[in-house]
Amino acid sequence: MCGVIGVCAHEPVGQMLYDGLTMLQHRGQDAAGITTLHDGRFYLRKDNGMVKDVFLDKHMLRLVGNIGIGHVRYPTAGTSSTAEAQPMYVNSPYGIALGHNGNLTNADTLAKELFEKDCRHLNTDSDSEVLLNIFANELQQSGKTKPEPDDIFTALNAVYERCQGAYAVVAMIAGVGLVAFRDPNGIRPLVYGKRDSEQGVEYMVASESVALTALGFEIVRDINAGEAIIIDLNHQIYTKQCVSNPRHTPCIFEYVYFARPDSIIDNISVHKARMRMGEKLAKQILREWGENHNIDVVMPIPDTSRNSALECAWHLGVKYREGFNKNRYIGRTFIMPGQSLRKKSVRQKLNAIHLEFKNKNVLLIDDSIVRGTTCGEIIQMARDAGAKNVFFASVAPPVIYPNVYGIDMPVRSELISSGRTVDEVCQIIGADRLIFQDLNDLIEAVNNTKYSRVSEFDCSVFDGKYITGDVDEAYLQALQDKRADKKKETGLTTPVDITGVVES
Repeated sequence: MCGVIGVCAHEPVGQMLYDGLTMLQHRGQDAAGITTLHDGRFYLRKDNGMVKDVFLDKHMLRLVGNIGIGHVRYPTAGTSSTAEAQPMYVNSPYGIALGHNGNLTNADTLAKELFEKDCRHLNTDSDSEVLLNIFANELQQSGKTKPEPDDIFTALNAVYERCQGAYAVVAMIAGVGLVAFRDPNGIRPLVYGKRDSEQGVEYMVASESVALTALGFEIVRDINAGEAIIIDLNHQIYTKQCVSNPRHTPCIFEYVYFARPDSIIDNISVHKARMRMGEKLAKQILREWGENHNIDVVMPIPDTSRNSALECAWHLGVKYREGFNKNRYIGRTFIMPGQSLRKKSVRQKLNAIHLEFKNKNVLLIDDSIVRGTTCGEIIQMARDAGAKNVFFASVAPPVIYPNVYGIDMPVRSELISSGRTVDEVCQIIGADRLIFQDLNDLIEAVNNTKYSRVSEFDCSVFDGKYITGDVDEAYLQALQDKRADKKKETGLTTPVDITGVVES
């Protein structure tokens, strides 16, 4: 999962991009990067690490220009090398910089085509570099010294035909401006907005609306599935639906876990969706465990499940308490690359408040159970703090299938619910009772609004239905062989600064 942002303004955009990326930091903590455009020249800074650590004052001073894009990353394909941090850049044609959120399911095939058919060279194993080069190759077909909007839309038509999977993209073309586009299924979020300045209208594109509203931009709308938007250097905006039959199916896990609660995605409030998840979960507990559920107190696993837990406690008629103090300087644990690192980080990240647990039957609520590492450690922490019984609830259904669209759930053998019953999972994580949200209830909770633009969701991690239609058992096995934890590599860690060219 990654976060992308693009800004076209009438003043230097470096600080805006930095501030916007901090609002998207939850979407990726592995690497960060910003590229700006000034007088036909790109200025780039990217490195592994958090936004605040990658961009120092000396770096920000070099990021000149009134147009730019930014990216925060955690790796799902390729490695953790700084070379695979984004934005990425090619100089032919015109000069193009690109940031990508998602995952191409046919990246290997495309990489082979680029080498054998298109005569383009790739420097990394990143599917984002594949996407960049596909776009560059198709744009080159126009043969013009400067592409017009129609040339860009034509190139994107070819991109949509060749690229399968999930991609929400921001890009810059030297001499042209900002380009943003979303895959034909709208799996990953992308929204754009505007604000008025003394010099005229300014535009921003981002993965989540919170990046826009925090900087004073008014939300215009989400970019549609299969739609592209161009904002030129004169701040003229062009839009086109590039796919004849788009299927708008955003990833439901965005609402469960990844997105900030103060974001609105496809006209759905993440905050309200999570509250409804808690209400649905409470009703399911009452159905399955009965009125005599024996729960003394409900506690969230901070932070994502807090909205759901509060609402669940209300509908159960029991106390809500904060039982864990969170260290906010530890990253999100399930996206960390190694099992041992994830396990160690749980204890560093959370600390139990003992007086809230002592001699109580506690219901812990988490957004989901993926590998089981986090919840197993937390349940033991609750017992160590004096809990009499520890019940556990997930506001999401069991995660049974790998995610292939940009979330790091690639190996079925690592998913604790894959091939196991609820009772077996309960025993493994050490809970006295365990309950999962029903999938239909989850869908109703997310989509229970008259303003929603969504008719269906990508729920592939729960039901195994991969909406792009190109994922089979052979593909999943190849992913397992390629992306298992033990085969991930650390890669290079040299920061990159580019002012026109790479500086060694």
